Parts: sequence; structure tokens; C-alpha cells
Amino acid sequence: MIPIIIYNNVDHALPIIQKWKSKKQKVAFTNGCFDILHKGHVEYLQKSKSKVDRLIVGINSDYSVRLLKGNTRPIQDQNSRASIIAALSSVDMVIIFDEKTPLELIIKINPDVIIKGGDYSEEEMIGREHVLSYGGEVMIIPFEQGYSTSGIIEQIKNL
Repeated sequence: MIPIIIYNNVDHALPIIQKWKSKKQKVAFTNGCFDILHKGHVEYLQKSKSKVDRLIVGINSDYSVRLLKGNTRPIQDQNSRASIIAALSSVDMVIIFDEKTPLELIIKINPDVIIKGGDYSEEEMIGREHVLSYGGEVMIIPFEQGYSTSGIIEQIKNL
């Protein structure tokens, strides 16, 4: 299946997600900036997909990344980041969002599972209460040590 990229409008994604759910497919949601794709990201998304039938990735828009990381980020624009993530076989859908957190997306999507990397605790996960309220799951995928976008940027600066 060709991954689907939804630019800034989750409402366009909802009929597709409902179709997956009507087929009893387990749908998961995860999110991030994914500014410079690295091995840690790829392994995280592969492990996430191994737990479910469909994986939706929310990507922070350029505006949202600046809110979180400052005016020097993102390195790559949102369309580039979305295309790169969508090219991964583990990803079924990419949705770009402008908000600082993906809570609005999670509430609209109602995923069966929300997933974050091991650098988060379950208590810190945005949308946790919402997903648990209807019997959904929360998963933490172990963090890949030694891989970070900030670390890559620092390495480049020091060349």
C-alpha cells in the first residue's frame, strides 16, 4: 500500500481511518518532528508498526517545530519531512499538524494505541487519558541510545 500524506487537515484522514477500523485493523498513532531522519527514528517506527496493523504518524508543521525547538529549526521543511516519513514501509499515513501537541489529532482519530519512544514516561504522553478512557492502549518503545537530531546538528556544527 502507498502511504497517505494528509496536509494539515485530519478531517480528510477520518474516512480512511474509519475504513481500517471497520475491518478490525488495530490503528496506532505516534508523532514527532522527525527533522533529520536517523536510525533511531527508523527503528522506532518499525517497532511501532510491528505492534499494530496501521501506523499513523503525526508530524509537527514548521510552525509547530519552531514553537518547540526555536527559530533555527526545522532544518527540513514539513513537506520534505512528511515525504521522507511516508516513504518508510512501516508508515501507513502521515498527518502534518500545527499545534504544539497532537492532542487534537488524537481526540479526532481515537487510535486504538498511542505510542511514544522510551524518552517519555506513560504519564507524560499527550492524549493518554483520552485513549485510556475508551479502552485504548498506551505503549512505550525502548529508546535507541546514541541517536538524536540535536546530536547530529551539533556534530555538523563542529565539523
